Amino acid sequence: MIHARRRQILMTAAALVATPFARAQQSGKLYRVAYVLTTSPIAEMAGPEPAHPIVRAFLRELRALGYVEGGNLVLERRSAEGDPKRFAPILAELIGLKTDVIVMAGHAALNRLAKETIKTIPIVVMGLSNPVEGGLVASLARPGGNITGLTVNSGPENEAKRLQLLKEAIPGVVRVAYLGTQGAWNNSIGQAVRGVAPSFGVQLLHVEHMPADLKSTFAALAAGHVDAFFASLSAEVYGQREQIVDFARSARLPGVYPYLEMAAMGGLMAYGVDVADLGRRAAHYVDKILKGAKPGDMPIERPTKFNLVINLKTAEALGISIPQSILLRADRVIE
Repeated sequence: MIHARRRQILMTAAALVATPFARAQQSGKLYRVAYVLTTSPIAEMAGPEPAHPIVRAFLRELRALGYVEGGNLVLERRSAEGDPKRFAPILAELIGLKTDVIVMAGHAALNRLAKETIKTIPIVVMGLSNPVEGGLVASLARPGGNITGLTVNSGPENEAKRLQLLKEAIPGVVRVAYLGTQGAWNNSIGQAVRGVAPSFGVQLLHVEHMPADLKSTFAALAAGHVDAFFASLSAEVYGQREQIVDFARSARLPGVYPYLEMAAMGGLMAYGVDVADLGRRAAHYVDKILKGAKPGDMPIERPTKFNLVINLKTAEALGISIPQSILLRADRVIE
């Protein structure tokens, strides 16, 4: 009797584990989905549990939805690894492979090129910055065309708030470097931060982020003799998050970051969205598209929750005393 019950429990457990694969096999269709990054090393995308946090979350959620690599899913992993010249060949290859859906990072040049060259394949962009302003979509509510996705900001005011948090955390900062590409410096978000800086008593200086030449980027940042730096909200910053945080640590330069992981890596503070959640949500966009939904009819979602993370270990190493008023507002304090 006991053996029979144990056998039944084991059979039930096995059935639960096998459910996604069973669903995958029953569908009878093989889906080809591509994931394109712009800056991160391709090695970070490898395997069933990739090192890249967003790709890992995306794959986990796809499996939960019944898509299994080796079953009903082929995932084409691609990265330009910081070289924009590779965008066009990557997209041409994915067109040739007759990809069912392309998921890509929110990089303005890549997204524009995709809009110009890909007319029929559905595209889900993760981390859109200014999709309407940039002419990528007609509107957030009804994008039209073959592009939809998720934004990483809910308006310029949140980036301005990030600069304000830096000033409140370190009242003595005056000269602050804006670490970002020329595009990030000139778009509406960059302009909003530049416009509000004087009201905080901050002189904002642009240090161009050149992903293909980080040595020069960091040299310019060090030569600026700034009190702190503000990392822009861009795919390039996320793709090179480890190098940027490592430089800040070695240069003993306090920074405020848009990605929470960067504070966990040793950055002083971060204010932004949980980007791994973008990966999970993108998987649902892909699922709906594969089931027949049209991307042009799928609203582009904006983040609703922003988190503040303070790394007290880094603050202590830099000799910075974070005011209690900031610590009390933090969603996470790393001690």
